Amino acid sequence: MTDFLDLPDLACDTVGGAALACNDEFFAEKENLLREPAAIWKDHAYTDRGKWMDGWESRRRRPADSVGHPHPDAAPGTGAAPAPSHDWCIVRLGLPGVIRGVVVDTAFFRGNYPESCALYATELDDPLDLRALDTATWTPILPRTPLAGDTKNTFAIADRKRFTHVRLEIFPDGGVARLRVHGEAVPRWAQLRALGGPIDLAALAHGAVVETCSDMFFGSRNNLIKPGPSRSMADGWETRRRRGPGNDWAVIRLAAAGTIERLELNTSHFKGNAPARCVVEGIHAPGAAPGTVNGLPGWRTLLGSPLQPHTRHLFDAELRRIGPVSHLRLSVFPDGGVARLRAHGELAPDALPGFAGERSGIDRLNALPADEAAAALRRCCGSSRWAEAMTAARPFEDVPALLRIAERTWWSLDEAAHREAFAAHPTIGETRTPVSGDSAWSAGEQRAAATADDQVIAELAEANRAYLERHGFLFIVCATGRSAEAMLADLRARTPSSLADELRTAAEEQIKITRLRLHKLIGELA
Repeated sequence: MTDFLDLPDLACDTVGGAALACNDEFFAEKENLLREPAAIWKDHAYTDRGKWMDGWESRRRRPADSVGHPHPDAAPGTGAAPAPSHDWCIVRLGLPGVIRGVVVDTAFFRGNYPESCALYATELDDPLDLRALDTATWTPILPRTPLAGDTKNTFAIADRKRFTHVRLEIFPDGGVARLRVHGEAVPRWAQLRALGGPIDLAALAHGAVVETCSDMFFGSRNNLIKPGPSRSMADGWETRRRRGPGNDWAVIRLAAAGTIERLELNTSHFKGNAPARCVVEGIHAPGAAPGTVNGLPGWRTLLGSPLQPHTRHLFDAELRRIGPVSHLRLSVFPDGGVARLRAHGELAPDALPGFAGERSGIDRLNALPADEAAAALRRCCGSSRWAEAMTAARPFEDVPALLRIAERTWWSLDEAAHREAFAAHPTIGETRTPVSGDSAWSAGEQRAAATADDQVIAELAEANRAYLERHGFLFIVCATGRSAEAMLADLRARTPSSLADELRTAAEEQIKITRLRLHKLIGELA
């Protein structure tokens, strides 16, 4: 089955994919694997290494004792050296998500292609992913499988977990022109929502898909919602010239249902072939089978407008407010090219799994008696004035609003209120019950420090004593995910700072802790 070929390529360099590491690229660079254009052939083109090839190509393997530089065989994150005598390349997906299928394209590699390949995947959301590769847990998603030369070798993938990185292994060596990783982007919705404000519900990176269109002769329909600005006419959606009646259209399944507040229609690079006008309609049909939505009744018009060539059109006041929608239909008249479509909006209350639980948690916090609400909020921040102000600020619309108000309230308080919050924490490395706040949360946040060896614990105790003696309050750091050694280094680096600088730094660390704890509180109340 090759139905997945119609899905976006999650690894392409134009959506942010990157070849991070490989064990050998003697003849051709690993970066070529992810180029968007199809591989090309150049007759009689050679480099000082050999024949120029548009792909990733390793040297011929030889026994270690026959050359002075044997191949490094240990791939990062395997826990052990892989089977001997094969090459590998690690790729960061530009769009993390569910992989439905891959194409291992050996175009123009006829006498120098690998005999077989295998594919592994992992999920690493650390922004410094290079440091995490050595400890990553790799899941096999394609067993070792034979390859054909000068061929687009296609493989369906059954695993339905979210992945951020893949590792291509080739046996024993050779060249691969392109690696295509087709699937569906899956964002971290909690992170997106925590930012607050409208979300681009039509973004490919957020999981939206252009399900179908009337025509895409010159440019793929999914170019409409790719990340970043378009680079040329080839990087947009463009139909052929219409000679008969009618018009062209494309249907976008949004990443999640929501109310559209702002539309962007960009015709950049389309100077002599932009549409004359457009109509954008919406429908709320969550769960509708792909390919069926266009024929459903109930489409409502959000916008009808002329379009100009090579222009970024922004529409907000012009939009009709039609309520939550799950799909958009862009109709262009009569035909032409559109570089990008953006649809910024607010998520519908029932848009996401878990969204209802979050809503329930917010509703329960809003409904608590004032004394109970203040006590619950003081688990998140030990300042009594902050907890009282937050209690008075209810009702909170949603979690992003809760976080915004929490920060605004925190920075409106004086030094005395900040010091009260600092005093609620246990000292890093100690196990005493905090004066206020939450002892279980504190213990969880300092788990790494609690399991450090005796020498590090002793050094933490001495460094904490020196910090308290200099500044007059406890050392405050957001400990979640931090090792004892890293916190000890921070403690030593911050101790010489001025009192004013440390008061500010500690306040910044406190609000980081508070935000994390507010998420925990809402989860417990849900």
